[in-house]
Amino acid sequence: MLRLYASRFQHNRLAVSGLVVLILLSGIAVIGPWCIHLPPATQNLLERLQPPSFQHWMGTDDLGRDVFSRMVYGTRVSLSVGFIAVGVAVTIGTFLGLVAGFFGGWWDTAIMRSVDVMLSIPTIFLLLTVLAFLNPNIYNVMAVIGLTAWPGLARLVRGECLSVRERDYILAARVAGLSNGRILFVHILPNVAAPILVSATLGVGGAVLTESALSFLGLGVQPPMASWGNILSIGRDYLHLAWWLTLFPSLAILITVMAFNFLGEGLRDVLDPRL
Repeated sequence: MLRLYASRFQHNRLAVSGLVVLILLSGIAVIGPWCIHLPPATQNLLERLQPPSFQHWMGTDDLGRDVFSRMVYGTRVSLSVGFIAVGVAVTIGTFLGLVAGFFGGWWDTAIMRSVDVMLSIPTIFLLLTVLAFLNPNIYNVMAVIGLTAWPGLARLVRGECLSVRERDYILAARVAGLSNGRILFVHILPNVAAPILVSATLGVGGAVLTESALSFLGLGVQPPMASWGNILSIGRDYLHLAWWLTLFPSLAILITVMAFNFLGEGLRDVLDPRL
């Protein structure tokens, strides 16, 4: 089965290209900071707003900091926020979706009405409202994104659970006297894992984009810590003087989000039993 999945995945060029890009970005996030000779917070006002050169591959910002080193450190920040925030959202959404779909009744009603309330509020406004009352930092950004991204996944898992719980092997497990917890996490969860994996992959790209937007607005990762969003925010003020402050972080965000989307679409095609 795994060989079949691998063969189908290899024939999806966009998914393969997305995976390659993400492997490269992960390598930059893990190894890159150890290879940078110039710390991202090092300022040199004599070299402020210098264009790309052999000394500064992506130029310098308004404080003379090397943009390339800040982009490398920003890769670690953006991917960390994406993976951790989606991990929180997947944990909450999967658990609540399984409970709602398996037990039904008032559990289902309470959880789904909560999901409806969350989905009725525009996500960006909810994030801005919550972060306005918190100290903006990377940990709060991770927590807030994760705690606001679970409703869609909970609804997806509930729908899959409603389908799986009526199958013969689940009825056999009930007759055998297995506990509800064992049925949920041993028999149902593995059979709804495929859509969860696809949703999580797509969600990481969305979380990276959300973090960049919040940092751009000044409510995300705070200086001197580097992130693609706050580099882009600085570039907004010097768009007519320093194009590189806008170009490089914009390309990084675009390529990362597209790579996650290509990978997620490819996994959905590979794991779709109808194909």
